[in-house]
Amino acid sequence: MNRLSIIVWLAAFLLGMFPASAEKPNIIFILVDDMGYSDIGCFGGEIETPNIDRLAQNGLRFTQFYNTGKCFPSRACLLTGVYAQQIGMDMPDTYRGGFRNALSIGEVLRPVGYRTYASGKHHSAENLIDRGFDHYWGLMEGACNFWNPGYQQREGEPPPGAKKKVVRPWTDDGKLDNAFTPPIGFYATDAFTDKALEWLDEPKLKEQPFFLYLPYTAPHYPLHAWPEDIAKYEGRYDAGYEAIREERYQRMKHLGIINSKTPLPEWRGKDWSKMTDETKVLMRRRMEVYAAMVDRVDQNIGRVLAKLKRQCKLDNTLIMFASDNGGCAEKTRAKQAVNTVETIGKVESYDTVYQDWATVQNTPLRFWKNYSQEGGICTPLIVHWPGHITHPGHITHQHGHFIDILATFIDITDAKFPESLNGKQTVPLQGISLLPAFAGKPLKRKEPLYWHWMKGGAIRTGNWKAVFWEDQWALHDLAKDRNEQRNLAHKHPKRFEALKARWQAWRDEKQGFEEVTSQPYLGE
Repeated sequence: MNRLSIIVWLAAFLLGMFPASAEKPNIIFILVDDMGYSDIGCFGGEIETPNIDRLAQNGLRFTQFYNTGKCFPSRACLLTGVYAQQIGMDMPDTYRGGFRNALSIGEVLRPVGYRTYASGKHHSAENLIDRGFDHYWGLMEGACNFWNPGYQQREGEPPPGAKKKVVRPWTDDGKLDNAFTPPIGFYATDAFTDKALEWLDEPKLKEQPFFLYLPYTAPHYPLHAWPEDIAKYEGRYDAGYEAIREERYQRMKHLGIINSKTPLPEWRGKDWSKMTDETKVLMRRRMEVYAAMVDRVDQNIGRVLAKLKRQCKLDNTLIMFASDNGGCAEKTRAKQAVNTVETIGKVESYDTVYQDWATVQNTPLRFWKNYSQEGGICTPLIVHWPGHITHPGHITHQHGHFIDILATFIDITDAKFPESLNGKQTVPLQGISLLPAFAGKPLKRKEPLYWHWMKGGAIRTGNWKAVFWEDQWALHDLAKDRNEQRNLAHKHPKRFEALKARWQAWRDEKQGFEEVTSQPYLGE
């Protein structure tokens, strides 16, 4: 090499090592509600998700990333970087108390110059405006979704389907509306995106980076979607549960989402071939509407990406996409709803997909939302960050958890996490930074991951996972048995008992603090 070649090579090498700008990245976290593990195209699904798929093709996919198996504990972990058990957000209805002595992502990022926004479902009694967010607009509780988050009948429309008549708090930058009833034509997935896009035009963003938290309510029931979106999927699910599940399984193996040696568990649901034609029509309609809801989320993500591209900010924006728990097998028990082939998808309906479609949605994992088996707690995680993902399109099988998100953001932005907050000790961060995985390096996790929700719980260290439901424990080697079909407790009794004891010690230790913080963290 001559001297000029050496200089050019050295310059290129140094530019590759050091970014051209030390500008802090914008950050967007997109969270969907009750979406199954294999629903989106880049994880094997037949649902059309071209925008999410492009994020994956140019980013990184985590195949073993975890939530808590339930809506509000997952959000608590994601926003605070600690376990829900440590901050009083781990039992039914405890979300009405808010976070105890923990900091939100907004409170951590705002002191280092970020504008902070949240548009969507928070599922906590506290307002994110009081927890470090410059703007928050959206639903503060529950599964009330889509065309009519309230329960008042609107003029010219049938009475809205409902599980029961309850208050669904809606907030607009701190202004609470307990009877929010928008006009006809309101669709939450679109509306959350509209508000986020409005904020991205704020003049302050010419000088400041931003963090946008975009937690959609879709595809959580009730099954509501626009007619044109439903029409795209008419007939797509005529083949039934087993056939759609087999198609997904084959695509997942081809994509590398699951190991080609991972067997598809025996189907234990209803036999599609033995169902009446009337029942088939009703069941496939439910999945058609569900698919339309996921499709609509993807369309709205496309709107966000288009906005960033027009603003020349896409290349300096870290985008993450995940779900708060696995596919939902719950029944709605709606007291006021009209669930027929003609109404499913419309405002007067309040319906869900039920257990068999939820099993398909979680292909090939075991169980569903609320369980600590893989089908309940595993989410697709997609990370898109141009120039910072060493191998775009790569799939990693390293395991992570929502508790890792805040630690990752702190690593990226050089933000500080204080040991005390308003005179009270903060709960220390429980997660680790995921940044090494972005560069294709191993994550160095020293502590196990833990779960506990209602009748179930689990602990994972390395590839070993001990899990229970209703006190029935099992031990699995996830490296060889990802869908938890083989209980190895009797073959490895010492390991099994040690994991159970470690989980119990974690659960028994004092979790969180008695005092509830009353003021947001404003930085040092």
